[in-house]
Amino acid sequence: MIKRCGWSSDKDLYIQYHDTEWGVPVYDDRLLFEMLCLEGAQAGLSWWTILQKREHYKKVFDHFEAEKIIHYTEDKLASLMEDKGIVRNKRKIQSVVTNAEAFLRIQKEYGSFSSYIWNFVGGDPIINHWETLQDVPASTEISDKMSKQLKKDGFKFIGSTICYSFMQAVGMVNDHILECFCHPINKITNH
Repeated sequence: MIKRCGWSSDKDLYIQYHDTEWGVPVYDDRLLFEMLCLEGAQAGLSWWTILQKREHYKKVFDHFEAEKIIHYTEDKLASLMEDKGIVRNKRKIQSVVTNAEAFLRIQKEYGSFSSYIWNFVGGDPIINHWETLQDVPASTEISDKMSKQLKKDGFKFIGSTICYSFMQAVGMVNDHILECFCHPINKITNH
């Protein structure tokens, strides 16, 4: 029987996300931006809520193409506020536009958002060795530092806990528990 991290539940969408995305390193700028926005949307809610809405988020936010998002009008933002397929929080919706602007500035300055964001972990994923879900922190010194810098660079909805969730989601940190088949140690021994 395959062992997974306990949070993945028995829902197919959650299992697929756990098995194929969570903890897998992402270097694609557009996908990094998408995950940063979705993690911000999650603030105060469950990831399951956002995961169920993810496809609709991609549709209404132009697949998180920052170049399009920075041109959103007040009418577009008002229509998003009426869309039941996303979290209808004005500050969270506006933060996607604000973050798109900051994201594009970072790309210009650093060549890519990926090189900027991965620099927080020295370019390589941090592989943790947690025995239980209770061992996994909600934030770390690195997520604190990332949050402060992102705020300084103009991003919104990027507190330390959101940053750490983002780091987990995009594989900057691998927090699969040791008995999970997705932990790197098990991938080595199973092949």
